[in-house]
Amino acid sequence: MSKEKNRREALVYHAKPQPGKIKVVPTKPYATQRDLALAYSPGVAQPCLEIAKNKEEVYKYTAKGNVVAVISNGTAVLGLGNIGPEAAKPVMEGKSLLFKIFADIDGIDIELDTEDVDKFVETVKTIAPTFGGINLEDIKAPEAFEIERRLKEELDIPVMHDDQHGTAIISAAALLNALELIGKKMEDINIVVSGAGAAAISCTRLYQAFGAKREHIAMLDSKGVIRSDRENLSQQKAEFATDRDISTLEDAMKDADVFIGLSMADIVTPEMLLLMAKDPVVFAMANPNPEIEYGLACKTREDIIMATGRSDHPNQVNNVLGFPFIFRGALDVRATKINEEMKMAAVRALADLTKEPVPEQVNITYDTTRLTFGKNYIIPKPFDPRLIAKIPPAVAKAAMESGVAKAPIQDWKKYEEELLLRSGNDNKVVRMLHNRAKVNPKRIVFAEAELLDVLKAAQIVYEEGIATPILLGHKETILKLKQQLEFDADVEIIDPRSEDSKDIRTMYADKLWQQRKRKGETRYSARVNMGKRNYFGSMMVLTGDADGMISGYSRAYPKVLKPVFEVIGRANNVGKASTVNIMITERGPIFLADTSVNINPNAEELAEIAQMTANVASTFGFNPVVAMLSYSNFGSSNDADAKKVREAVRILHDQNPSLVVDGEIQTDFALDQELCYNNFPFSKLAGKKVNTFILPNLDAANITYKLMKGLNKASSIGPIMVGLRKSVHILQLGASVDEMVNMSAVAVIDAQEREKRKRAKASGN
Repeated sequence: MSKEKNRREALVYHAKPQPGKIKVVPTKPYATQRDLALAYSPGVAQPCLEIAKNKEEVYKYTAKGNVVAVISNGTAVLGLGNIGPEAAKPVMEGKSLLFKIFADIDGIDIELDTEDVDKFVETVKTIAPTFGGINLEDIKAPEAFEIERRLKEELDIPVMHDDQHGTAIISAAALLNALELIGKKMEDINIVVSGAGAAAISCTRLYQAFGAKREHIAMLDSKGVIRSDRENLSQQKAEFATDRDISTLEDAMKDADVFIGLSMADIVTPEMLLLMAKDPVVFAMANPNPEIEYGLACKTREDIIMATGRSDHPNQVNNVLGFPFIFRGALDVRATKINEEMKMAAVRALADLTKEPVPEQVNITYDTTRLTFGKNYIIPKPFDPRLIAKIPPAVAKAAMESGVAKAPIQDWKKYEEELLLRSGNDNKVVRMLHNRAKVNPKRIVFAEAELLDVLKAAQIVYEEGIATPILLGHKETILKLKQQLEFDADVEIIDPRSEDSKDIRTMYADKLWQQRKRKGETRYSARVNMGKRNYFGSMMVLTGDADGMISGYSRAYPKVLKPVFEVIGRANNVGKASTVNIMITERGPIFLADTSVNINPNAEELAEIAQMTANVASTFGFNPVVAMLSYSNFGSSNDADAKKVREAVRILHDQNPSLVVDGEIQTDFALDQELCYNNFPFSKLAGKKVNTFILPNLDAANITYKLMKGLNKASSIGPIMVGLRKSVHILQLGASVDEMVNMSAVAVIDAQEREKRKRAKASGN
């Protein structure tokens, strides 16, 4: 992707469909005059009077307890430097977005037009009653230290400068685990810290809190080793000045056990690594490029434990592992501050979580057989769903034990359940989908590449590393569109009707005729069909010339389905192929079937659809809890439609007793755990959160998913085709570019899974 195109794309993302990345939405009804009278005048007077009598009631009657101010003056933004408050706003909005999607905290960005410490502090103090916590961001040192110190002293709500403490907390957890692996103790190790900014100072202080000795630490800035005989040192740098006779990074690296990089790219050489002690720990955290490239470091020292700030290498030190969950825990006990005990509790919780068995969902996301505690896994992954249930309770307990919690938690089990519910309202599934596809991209045919939106999707898929697109269509048309989109990658373009494709078209036609000659196909009709892109693309997948295909953007579903069924066909032992839509909802992902293929399946077919849908949920790392939906509840009707669903449940219980599935059940009972438990305590669904819904016919399923998508603004991934011999997926007519990108990732993952099963079968496993 050209720099100019990347620039334009980023600008469009932030500008449309409406400017910015966050907005305020109501949390109370507002449809009637009565609602408005309660929301504002006169009803609003009642909570005002309660709060006037007792200020603490503000947490009961307003959103204060779940709102964090993300505050900056824009003096140290990312790698951009002092760009001012207005230019910092996109970053602060982004941080607010992360608060919401990872911990369900409402972040409100505030940019202050001052570099004066006194004015900054006074302004924040003045607006502090609005917020439950303050997250300071992108403020240059040394002012950042003074601003945070004063606000922590003068306010009674949590304050944290994430640039300092976020990296410190995550890297400290990783360091504790690395030292455990190599059998070294914090108090014995020699540490080199490259960088002397806010993050480096905070990291080093936290390491000291866990036992590191000051005399064993060498810190460097742009002038070299910070020595005690240097003049004009800031108070923070003087704190780590050494008396040792060393001046350069190379001097400092001799016999060092740990290198902490928070400086600039490529300043560590292989020769420097070779000077380090046995089993060196190297955290090269400069972004976007580390102090030494990951592959080079591992090649230089086989005994190294390496971490970076990058997502494309093991052991990513990512602040998103910390700040959302630390504030979550602090807010939930109404902590008056974030103290050292709370930060250290977060460190220990992160370190301990790394040693616990990793959920299959995480293994699937990162395409590993099994992540286990070791040199390539010393810190949890950002997509780990356990983070929200582990870190906030640890922080909350530390706040209570250290005496800074105003609202102690009594029922920890209930609190953890509430935390898990908070994690269900974002697009983690989409991020997981893309991340997993990128691990092992596959060749995906785009059968309608002459259409602009389809080509846009193919371009994104290519540039994001999700898949290698194969473009079908008129070559000259596609080349013109590629030029218009600045899609300059050399990707394969095939026109099935061109003279260049004659030989392969003939070969494909012969193969189609051979497999369908007793089903009405003639040699002539096979040749004609192979000039059509959906036949041609399907045959590419069948023969292994491609790994998957997506189509259907411009044609009615049945017209695309026909050539796919004729060429690809059903997998062995599958009676009916079907489709699943993943609905991304506020309660988490919902797997819905069959949304596109089977008009009125019988009981046996419905059971098969349910089992295949459960398999899809498992493939994406979710334990399927399956509700077989009906207008009837457990025998309340003896109509044929209700009996069909009841029989499908009986078949599933007989065939797969371990599958959590039940019905027939009405939708409201399936959605409401308590309602189901109170009325049907005998059910396998009682007290469980259902995530998979099987509808009795195509009318119900298709209407349901489109209503959810249209009325509730739920995102949809699908229809995901299941039960075919190969990875082919058919889009809904007029699918958006994003939907096509997501379906491309699905096609890649489908192909990955088939490849794994084939290898396992070949090896006899």
